[in-house]
Amino acid sequence: MALSIVVLVVYGFRIFSVDPTIDPLIKPPLGFPPMAFPEGNEFTKARWELGKRLFNDTILSINKSISCGSCHHPHLAFSDSVALSPGVFQRAGTRNAPSLANIGYHPYFLREGSVPTIEMQVLVPIQEHNEFNHNIVDIAKELDKDSTYVKMSLSAYNRRPDPFVISRALANYERTFISGNSRYDQFTFQGKKKALTKDEIKGKKLFFSDRLKCASCHGGFNFTNYAIENNGLSEKYEDPGRFRLTLDSVDYAKFKVPSLRNVELTAPYMHKGQFATLEEVIEHYNSGGKNYPQKSKLIQPLNLTDKEKEALLAFLKTLTDYEFITNKNWQ
Repeated sequence: MALSIVVLVVYGFRIFSVDPTIDPLIKPPLGFPPMAFPEGNEFTKARWELGKRLFNDTILSINKSISCGSCHHPHLAFSDSVALSPGVFQRAGTRNAPSLANIGYHPYFLREGSVPTIEMQVLVPIQEHNEFNHNIVDIAKELDKDSTYVKMSLSAYNRRPDPFVISRALANYERTFISGNSRYDQFTFQGKKKALTKDEIKGKKLFFSDRLKCASCHGGFNFTNYAIENNGLSEKYEDPGRFRLTLDSVDYAKFKVPSLRNVELTAPYMHKGQFATLEEVIEHYNSGGKNYPQKSKLIQPLNLTDKEKEALLAFLKTLTDYEFITNKNWQ
């Protein structure tokens, strides 16, 4: 995600739940609430098809070299495999590309939580110098010359391609990235008691234990409380995190707690991809992290044994949703 802060006038964003019987694309898994869509951008298949086409079209970037899908790959739960994804002209990225799985359930976006809707977030990579470096108005003019895009836009929103259509269609598509059929889900919500091994169940108990308190930050159906925290990653930060939004020193180097769903697939980890493996992540939290004034008080040494580390790692891998990452809807 880019560092830009987008300031927009938000149109009537009254959020409401959509009847999941309308289309299986928005059917919530067991244990999940219904997906909510904003007024004016309710789910329709026509909007979804337009969003999918835009998501994978390099027309969004200034030199037609990359698309949203260049940094958010379905087989990686819509994340990337590198620490910092390159933008146009191979410009170095500024932050690790997060997974977009279940992004429609997030209350705000970007690593510092500075943007309140997906529709608004769409503009950030488009205009960001190190990402697409483009202008959504100019993109709309290009799309308006394409008869296929004009036809799809009229069908989806009853208007020709414009910034409204681009941002809404992309958001409509991304809200259907719903992932909730991991082995953990099968064990917990579907009654499949053989879905987890003894070691994985041991890791699950550790994860949710009062001793480790992992679920204090990574709880709920999406394994995140969406809080903005510092996790003791370093004693010095170049990225100011939420401070960019609030200009309050208390928020310096604080970032949104990520979801752990499909975490096995989303390496490297942290806001700049500092850790290459889950083993390194576990070691970080086991140590209690680095000393930093704003570090969350929840980050304390865990004193895990080697066997407990193995069990915890095994459990985290049960959060991988293979049905989601192989879903032909994304192809």
